[in-house]
Amino acid sequence: MEPLRAPQDPQVNTTLSGVDTKPQPPTSGAPMEGLNPSPAASTPDQEMPPTTGLLPEETVVREGKAAILFPSANEVFYNPVQEFNRDLTCAVVTEFAREQMARRGVKVVVPGEKERVVVNLADEKKEETEMQTGEEGGEEPVVTASVGECCKNGLRVLEGLAASGLRSVRFALEVPGLRSVTANDFSAKAAALIARNAQHNGVTHLLQASQRDASMLMYEMRGKKDRYDVIDLDPYGSPAPFLDAAVQAVGEGGLLCVTCTDMAVMAGNSGETCYSKYGSVSIKAKYCHEMALRIILHSLDQRAGVYQRYIHPLLCVSVDFYIRVFVRVHTGQAMVKNSASKQALVYNCVGCGSFHLQRLGKRTTQGNHIKYSAATGPPVGAECEHCGHRHQLGGPIWGEALHDVSFVQKVLSAVSGNPSRFGTARRIEGMLSMVTEELEDVPLYYTVDNLSSTVHCSTPPLLQFRSALLHAGHRVSLSHACKNALKTDAPPRVLWDVMRCWEKSNPVKRDRLSESSPAHHILNTEPILQACFDVREDANPQSRRRHLTRFQENPEPFWGPKARANAGGGGISSDLEDRRKQGQNKRKNQITDATQLKSFPCKRFRKGKCTHGEKCCYSHDLEQTDQME
Repeated sequence: MEPLRAPQDPQVNTTLSGVDTKPQPPTSGAPMEGLNPSPAASTPDQEMPPTTGLLPEETVVREGKAAILFPSANEVFYNPVQEFNRDLTCAVVTEFAREQMARRGVKVVVPGEKERVVVNLADEKKEETEMQTGEEGGEEPVVTASVGECCKNGLRVLEGLAASGLRSVRFALEVPGLRSVTANDFSAKAAALIARNAQHNGVTHLLQASQRDASMLMYEMRGKKDRYDVIDLDPYGSPAPFLDAAVQAVGEGGLLCVTCTDMAVMAGNSGETCYSKYGSVSIKAKYCHEMALRIILHSLDQRAGVYQRYIHPLLCVSVDFYIRVFVRVHTGQAMVKNSASKQALVYNCVGCGSFHLQRLGKRTTQGNHIKYSAATGPPVGAECEHCGHRHQLGGPIWGEALHDVSFVQKVLSAVSGNPSRFGTARRIEGMLSMVTEELEDVPLYYTVDNLSSTVHCSTPPLLQFRSALLHAGHRVSLSHACKNALKTDAPPRVLWDVMRCWEKSNPVKRDRLSESSPAHHILNTEPILQACFDVREDANPQSRRRHLTRFQENPEPFWGPKARANAGGGGISSDLEDRRKQGQNKRKNQITDATQLKSFPCKRFRKGKCTHGEKCCYSHDLEQTDQME
């Protein structure tokens, strides 16, 4: 995430050829001529030293194959936590390029890969057949494309909100089969910095810097012959203002990559704001991270449907404080009709947390004929059948699969076979392994600790709970979005039966339960299913057995989301940074001696409310209290 965008100013909405570079004059040997580079430029030598000199107070940050110039810590910040996002994007775009270029008779060559990574032999034979057919049909012979080379029939990539251009530079240096990379940002300083970084890394023949409004740039490129093969959007906060233009500007079967960092809105903290941005009401629930993924997919599909287009998710992950989705965009009026049957409303019980999905549309297949009709419902009564509480209504959300497992396996095999390519390769392997194990046709999930909390009993071990569901004949899996999640096709009644059986061997004090509490209603119902908690071997998935890394160690103190860049020049004031750090690491160096409290000012004394006088354990020094303010 490189959040650097200035407010929209129609007088600045020009191409980069008119950028004023006086705020950052280049040093000798570093002219600003990489703004509109020629595609015919020679391929750079990746080992050659940088061609640009450093300006005063300028630093170099290295990530992957890129070396990025930063004016100062407060101009354009670098967030190392997002390295995983950029690594994963490079891996996904590489596999997408491998598929697309194979259809065009071009074989991509990835550094460190000894041979083509094949997951399914049938796919390899199919690819070879397509290449042979292309040769017989009189097309150009099979050629290879390496990283850093300008491929004539390659992919056109747009990074709409590029800031420093780090992600675009990495595309140019690490992803083969590209024809051009456009790194766009509305800020003049950012656009000039992108051009310097392109020259510093020797990729001016591939990377073009652009200073435009991202939406207007994409709207202008929505013609069928002008569309991009890959569009990457990583704004600070919500991508909602750019989604309409993006689904039009990406080519047929093209790849759309979107990052959302407004997780609080999508996780239920502000359902009305979520609806205004994404056309869906978010609700507070344990499955909020997966629901956020399904909300953005619903929003993308809804916007695409306006233009007779539809989406096909390839990979959607919820990571830390943001979500990242990779989807293909296709055109087809017939397939757009399926959109209503792919969306669903969510009925969530406020008492016990049980949920049910209600599809918006119904699709019935009769031979070669498909009939579309209104869905029937609701799937629940006025009150929850398990605890007697009311339901919340959320959504609509995407109700189909979040991932294309075959594509994810290709990315996973490529990363596992070439681990030195990415700094976060271990985490990518762990994340994608969990993704391949998830149940594709089961939206949302439960958590074991929340089920136990509802009935006020001890939490059963995860393997035992999973085994009980497997013994009952139901499918179950983990979720990459939550470490103790349970995705299962078992209805809520079965889950509560398992908890009732567990409570019998781990009883709670029922006389302390309120008659109106969910626990009282649930535990006073006899279970129909007699659960077996004997641990089964298949209850422990491979990713858990191998102890694969899903979260990496924090790379630095205060590593979370940084403050928004200033609108004028992209700078981040030190005051904002200081306020952001307040309250973090509170529990370090805790005070154990009461006499040490005298070094802290008394808040009540400052407000004139302290009645302890000299006996107060806090300081009544006015100067110290003034410093607190």
